[in-house]
Amino acid sequence: MPTLNLITLFAHVALGTLAVVVGAIVLGARKGQKTHVSAGRVFVVSMGLASLLGAILGAIRYETFWITFHAGILGATLVTSGVLAVRIKQAGAKRLFAGVAAVNALNTASLFGAGWYAATLPDARLFGFAAGDYFFLFGLAAIAFLGDVLAIVGREVSNRHRVAQHLVRMCVGFFIAAGSAFTGPGASAFPEAVRNSGLLSLPELMIALLMVYWLWKTLRRQRPAMAT
Repeated sequence: MPTLNLITLFAHVALGTLAVVVGAIVLGARKGQKTHVSAGRVFVVSMGLASLLGAILGAIRYETFWITFHAGILGATLVTSGVLAVRIKQAGAKRLFAGVAAVNALNTASLFGAGWYAATLPDARLFGFAAGDYFFLFGLAAIAFLGDVLAIVGREVSNRHRVAQHLVRMCVGFFIAAGSAFTGPGASAFPEAVRNSGLLSLPELMIALLMVYWLWKTLRRQRPAMAT
């Protein structure tokens, strides 16, 4: 079992690192072009697998990585729904979207419950993580779930709306991956001086700013380019 855990951890780190590198290429590339599409497919696979492995590790080593379970589920549902968002008009896409939304709903409720329970503890921490950490992920999951509902029940989904849904979900998934690598568990790989400098927070800030930029460009266009 220890060997299996080590292999799972190594695969999670390797795939997560790949997702961060490729995600940077996707975010910086012109949307809808070959580089964006090709790198995006690699990002979806690597991010999805890294998220699932993170969820498994979080469940196995819950004493120290429980929040990783929730983050992994959230990351996996985000990239999956991000792909489905641009295919929402295809036959059967809404049924798949509804399945992903159901998983996200359960994870959202669990995150709120974990945050609420952590807040009742003397140090307001559950398995090493503050109540605010759980509530932060809850907020991301809740926003995604609201988008899930709007995408599922909406009769007419414009191209602009589909691209915006895709963009937000992929960027938030990328934000989670970068957070895990630079300010989360992955921060231990950096020297203490770097960790204390605040530099490791810059990737998350850049992702958030670029997401807002591309979202603004998408929503102001008459006919946004399709991302696939």
